[in-house]
Amino acid sequence: MKIAVIGLGAMGYQMCSWLNNDFTVTGYDIATEKMEMAAKEGIKTAPSAREAVKDTDVVLVAVRNSAQLNDLLYGEGGIASAMRTGSCLLLTSTIGIEAVETVAAKLKADGIGLIDAPVSGGPARAGKGDLLVVVGAIEEEYNFAKPVLDAMSSTLVWVGKAPGKGQAMKTVNQLLCGVHIAAAGEALALAGQLDLDQEVVLKALMAGAAESFMLGDRGPRAIVASRGEEPEVKSRLDIFVKDMGIVTAAAKAVGMAVPVAAAAEQEYLLGFAKGQGAMDDSSVINVVAPEVK
Repeated sequence: MKIAVIGLGAMGYQMCSWLNNDFTVTGYDIATEKMEMAAKEGIKTAPSAREAVKDTDVVLVAVRNSAQLNDLLYGEGGIASAMRTGSCLLLTSTIGIEAVETVAAKLKADGIGLIDAPVSGGPARAGKGDLLVVVGAIEEEYNFAKPVLDAMSSTLVWVGKAPGKGQAMKTVNQLLCGVHIAAAGEALALAGQLDLDQEVVLKALMAGAAESFMLGDRGPRAIVASRGEEPEVKSRLDIFVKDMGIVTAAAKAVGMAVPVAAAAEQEYLLGFAKGQGAMDDSSVINVVAPEVK
């Protein structure tokens, strides 16, 4: 099976690198440094996205939002017309239910399937094939792409037989993730304001009922951010501006109130307004405790 991976960012690069162990993979990114990094690791690269997808079975796409996806597919040099009939686009990004349904309909008219497969787990796990992958796809296309999906994931869940269902599941996932990160920031900020050693507090919390993956993963970086330093960027804050917007929009579309998610969304928006968009999302701690003690 021939695979093209378009978008060699934090997640895309790691997925590309892992899949390159077992498949014939071609990578592409608009950033020259990403292409050079891939080539040094022995990943075949192409001079353009259109060249990367020619004669491939599965095109794995890791983009930031729906605007980037539409430009990649249908903008100048778009790949949709270069993909072969019968191939599948495997979308790993979180862009929202309606956006995926719209793209799926357009691709179907061109004889191309869409595997709606947003991922969760972070770059380190992506580089080991250890992701949670939730999939919305018709059965024939799901089975066609399953060898790739199996290779990417430690947990693969087929949540629905139509594109958009993967986005629906990821929306639920991101509600919890976004709230958990914001709550972790608030808890550690409060610990600092109460003159507690934040590292001791984090260790204690992770040993009790308040423990969570996001607290354990983001906590150490949040502490760094609260001290006025910039932690390593593993997941940008502006990603959760997008994702929590998707969460609240989805809830509004079905007439459901999500007050906790809405409050978390405001924290990310405040962080973005303070110029933290490109910083690690753990820096949201400084929205509630901006002064370094």
